[in-house]
Amino acid sequence: MSLGNENDGFDGMGGTGQTRTRLPDTADPYAPPRRPARTSRSLITVVGVVVLLIAAIAFANRGDDGKDDSADTPSASTTAASGTKPVAGKNGGIASGFARDEQGAQSAAANYAVALVSADILMPDQRDGIVRKLFVPDKVGELEASLDKAYSAEFLSKLGLDNNGKAAAGLTYVSRTAPVGTKVTQFTDTAATVEVWCTGAFGTAGVSSTNPVTSDWFTMTLKLRWTGDWKVESFSQKEGPAPVNTDRTASDADAIAKAVEEFGGFTYAR
Repeated sequence: MSLGNENDGFDGMGGTGQTRTRLPDTADPYAPPRRPARTSRSLITVVGVVVLLIAAIAFANRGDDGKDDSADTPSASTTAASGTKPVAGKNGGIASGFARDEQGAQSAAANYAVALVSADILMPDQRDGIVRKLFVPDKVGELEASLDKAYSAEFLSKLGLDNNGKAAAGLTYVSRTAPVGTKVTQFTDTAATVEVWCTGAFGTAGVSSTNPVTSDWFTMTLKLRWTGDWKVESFSQKEGPAPVNTDRTASDADAIAKAVEEFGGFTYAR
């Protein structure tokens, strides 16, 4: 369940700030009249200032502050398509067919994080199917037992759910996760460890709810193994990193419940 200062490009310009004071004319009154002051110098000065001004504007518009920004500016390849299709299909609603590379591992981890924190995994009749689709075969039995114990009737009751993981009439249980980003911390062509930073909405929407829907931020770490596709070997979860909460007015329970029903989820691809 989480992104310098720019210079103007020039330091300014202008004259020296000096002003000439013309003294009274004390020349011989019978001497030939003084020739008018030549204007060519003034014209050259004006033209020079205009040329400098145009050059300064052009320099500033380049956005170049004199530094070498090659290290900070993304290259064209940074956002270019990789040519690898990260998701080829779905296995019972869960994305599958990931590429056998870091991109594929990240895509798998993002989609699996959504499934692991979904409302469906709280339902016993849905949970076993999810586990079998996500986990490597030799870990399925162990994970099924572990999750059955974690999502006990007592735990479900605290969430306002019955033994089947369903909310009471008039209430809607919400558990919607949205990956914000992924990071590969270890990778080989047979195993990968991926961290998925997530946010989401969790709780029970309804007038009589004692567990109102709130937002959360957390990071899931998934250890994946290649078995013809990326599958989960183990996973863990920790809080944050979380941004500062805003003072935005919370929507009422009906609006939250309606949003969950009307807005579908995504298939996540790196």
